[in-house]
Amino acid sequence: MATLIVVDRPDEWPLDIAGVEVVAARDYLTSTAYSTLRNTRIFNLCRSYRYQSAGYYVSLLGEARGHRPMPSVSTLRDLRSPAIIRIASDDLARLIKRVFAPLRSDDFTLSIYFGRNMAARYQSLCTRLFNQFQTPLLRVQFHYQGDEWQIRSVQAIAARDVPAAHHAFVIESAALYFSARQRAKRVRNYRYDLAILHEPGETSAPSNARALERFIQAAARLGIAARLITQDDYARLGEFDALFIRATTRVNHYTYRFARRADALGLVVLDTPGDIIRCSNKVYLAERLTRHHVATPKTMVVHSGNRHEVADTLGLPCVLKQPDSAFSQGVHKVDSPAELEEMLERLFGLSDLVVAQSFLPTDFDWRIGILDGEPLFACRYYMAKRHWQIVHRKGGRVIEGNADTLAVEDAPPKVIRTALRATRLIGRGLYGVDMKQSRDRCYIIEINDNPNIDAGVEDSVLRGELYTRVMRYFLEAIEKRKAARST
Repeated sequence: MATLIVVDRPDEWPLDIAGVEVVAARDYLTSTAYSTLRNTRIFNLCRSYRYQSAGYYVSLLGEARGHRPMPSVSTLRDLRSPAIIRIASDDLARLIKRVFAPLRSDDFTLSIYFGRNMAARYQSLCTRLFNQFQTPLLRVQFHYQGDEWQIRSVQAIAARDVPAAHHAFVIESAALYFSARQRAKRVRNYRYDLAILHEPGETSAPSNARALERFIQAAARLGIAARLITQDDYARLGEFDALFIRATTRVNHYTYRFARRADALGLVVLDTPGDIIRCSNKVYLAERLTRHHVATPKTMVVHSGNRHEVADTLGLPCVLKQPDSAFSQGVHKVDSPAELEEMLERLFGLSDLVVAQSFLPTDFDWRIGILDGEPLFACRYYMAKRHWQIVHRKGGRVIEGNADTLAVEDAPPKVIRTALRATRLIGRGLYGVDMKQSRDRCYIIEINDNPNIDAGVEDSVLRGELYTRVMRYFLEAIEKRKAARST
């Protein structure tokens, strides 16, 4: 990937960074030599980013050309938005307080050069701010007032605004930033780069460590360099061709921000932002499935006006679900009117709407994995011992029932057909369809956008082929997207 630094006047550029071409903004905007470039990364270091200035158009046309500019036009808007800065200040309040605890002044300026500061003690804060406001050279002003630190302003700065004493550090930081992708590519002649987002230490991660390693190996066999990234690598998304999210997804969460950012950059994404929104909310799923006459346990969307109808409509026991619950958390079985009222009161404190379903006891739940409209695996998850769910959280312990995996062709055809019909209402991504089977009927419990793929469970039939199929999906989707851009 070619790397361009775009400035107003190259003759005034004070930094010499190896392997990087410095281009005048006017040339970048007007010369066909740059407008026709492919596979290019732009670092926009113009003096001004004001609306319709040369700096603004460098980022705007860079996006139109597929050049992945930094900063993007959306970042330029964020830098000028008091609301966005205030949200960032609130989100980082605890970290800022800890990092600035030794300070003895009410004002502080933090310079961030390609995500780094000359003082190592500020690195965690620099990383978070660089992730939020992806701009090569940043200056952040903080003010201490009313017993707390607040971000007063976030400004993109030009290279000429960097003190001479900092030049060597800026060159070092830029070189480190630019070289990361090139170093990886020199290891092997990979065609594409895939980021696998995971959360180290997550107790209910969608894939265990062995599965992550097998995804990486399968990708390598197809010519894809797959690398594990974490939430601190938000600013690196532009280095990749695709993003595979293997951390538990939620809308109000960093995983959704990663999906949004990757999608905006033109990466192939599993899970897409739309899938996260649709699958993570059980109110949406209940409405969608009911509207299209897909069988579910008898369901109510409960609100303050109909809460007293639940017991009569569904009977007791019944199941209450927090709309954004996942991995059996936020899902509660109530056996009596008193328990029902108590749990509704608690859940209404979190959401204005709650999903209630009739209780359908079974020995196991089906989980059918679907990728791009085709079945990938078929598992039976058995209930945890002496519990009504497949996962039992008790006293800080997590107890899971057994599981077995069948070849897709050995699963009941009706189970597979019902799972496929349900996912067609969502999209063509990667889904895990949870179902109950009672006699000859199948009932959809939920559709997960981020299904478990663990080594030793979901892969026990297909083994390595399961990981290859997922990576082949990325390969074909990347090539299709790149072919569309070249036409």
